[in-house]
Amino acid sequence: MTPTNLVPVLDLNPLPAPYWVFKLLLLLTFFLHLLAMNAMLGGAVLAVLARFAGKDRAHGNRVFFDVAKKIPSLLPATVTLGIAPLLFLQVIYGQFFYTSSVVMAWPWFSVLVMLTIAYYGFYYVSYRGGKDPGRAGWVMLVSTLLITAIGFIYSNNITLSMNPDRWAAKYFAHPNGLNLNLTEPSLFPRFLHFFVAAIAVGGLLLVFMALANWKRDNDYARRLLYYGGKTFTFATMAQFVVGIVFLMSLPRDMVMLFMGGNPLASGLMVFGIVASAVAIVIMSKAVRTANIRAAAVHVPAITAIVIGSMVVMRDILRDAYLKPWFHPEQFTVKTQWTVLPLFLVLFVAGVALWLVMMWRFFKAKGTSAS
Repeated sequence: MTPTNLVPVLDLNPLPAPYWVFKLLLLLTFFLHLLAMNAMLGGAVLAVLARFAGKDRAHGNRVFFDVAKKIPSLLPATVTLGIAPLLFLQVIYGQFFYTSSVVMAWPWFSVLVMLTIAYYGFYYVSYRGGKDPGRAGWVMLVSTLLITAIGFIYSNNITLSMNPDRWAAKYFAHPNGLNLNLTEPSLFPRFLHFFVAAIAVGGLLLVFMALANWKRDNDYARRLLYYGGKTFTFATMAQFVVGIVFLMSLPRDMVMLFMGGNPLASGLMVFGIVASAVAIVIMSKAVRTANIRAAAVHVPAITAIVIGSMVVMRDILRDAYLKPWFHPEQFTVKTQWTVLPLFLVLFVAGVALWLVMMWRFFKAKGTSAS
């Protein structure tokens, strides 16, 4: 049985808009999802570290509870912003994504269970953790581990969806759906690449908190800047190593895409490396000189652009993996002109509203510790 026989036929229903529109929306919404997800997961990890690993217990507890109050808002933002790219992914790559989801059915289904438990845990810490700080730390740790496990399962599903030649062996070995893609060489480096990025963005979350507290409690804000800035710097430095390991774990023909085989992929990789180095230099100087503006404005702007470039590189890699089976020209298109303009207007308005909400969220007085 060849992989071609295993890949379901293309959905015969025509696309309601040109293929490139769905591709653009997929990349844009996934980018927004990554921003929220990285801030949520990275913030949770740093909160746990502040609770258990901080030398100054009083300061560590304050950082812990200050960050914990934000996670219940960042988690639904992550989920909401993740629905759109998941839908667009299913529209374009549904024949691959649905199949891999069926092959690893039970781990995929467990995502809902783990997400619900983690959600309750984060809310418990945020609203009742102050009455029992000891228990709150452990609840936060368990919830953070569950969110991390969800990310690992997603990495399994995405990598499996890009390798149809492995579906048959996994399905017939465990037709009950108890499968993961652990034999994929790039799985752990790929997951680690996302996880370390989340730690870096979690550091930026603390920097934003420092900005919100800069005039109200400057001593606390400077500590947040130091903790968040140092975390961002070291995590971004670690990304250079993780990125190289991830690249070397790919098949040779995929590696060559980023070594001149694909001009866009190669250019974006070089840009990402240079821009990340610049962000490290700016953040290091900002921490030394307590330059909150550079740390909270310049570095996040550069980081957002780097994340955007990584999203495009990831998409190029996926299309390269699926090239033998995925042919966008096979899509039939019947543009629904009566609906598409309204959808695009509402989409832009929705994104703008979300950005305004996030801005007010971080500017609100309630974001500082009382």
